[in-house]
Amino acid sequence: MNEQEKHFKHPSFYPGDAPETEHPFSLYISVWILLFVFSGFSYMVDYMNVEGYLRWFLVTVFAFLKAGLVVGVFMHMAWERMALLYAITLPPLFLLALAGILAVDGSFIYYIRDLFMSLTPS
Repeated sequence: MNEQEKHFKHPSFYPGDAPETEHPFSLYISVWILLFVFSGFSYMVDYMNVEGYLRWFLVTVFAFLKAGLVVGVFMHMAWERMALLYAITLPPLFLLALAGILAVDGSFIYYIRDLFMSLTPS
């Protein structure tokens, strides 16, 4: 096997250049192992009684890592064209940014209400 045949080349990136091949089985096995490892880490966060914002941060990070692996490998999004990838990933990113902006605005409103409402006599 020569050097060029060792690496998997997805046909969508190399139309007419690469033969029709399947993804290597070792890729799926390694992703399954990573999913089990991330699930174990997520379980360990609960088992070690991590509390507060650190708990929520770690659980969310492990959930996003697992979701990214599933979407990227098992749904074959890692080999899709960039336009489709942007069409799938950019809207949720914009929604997250909007939620962050609104959270900052909401906390500012509560701060202003607390500042001025506490000054008025009841």
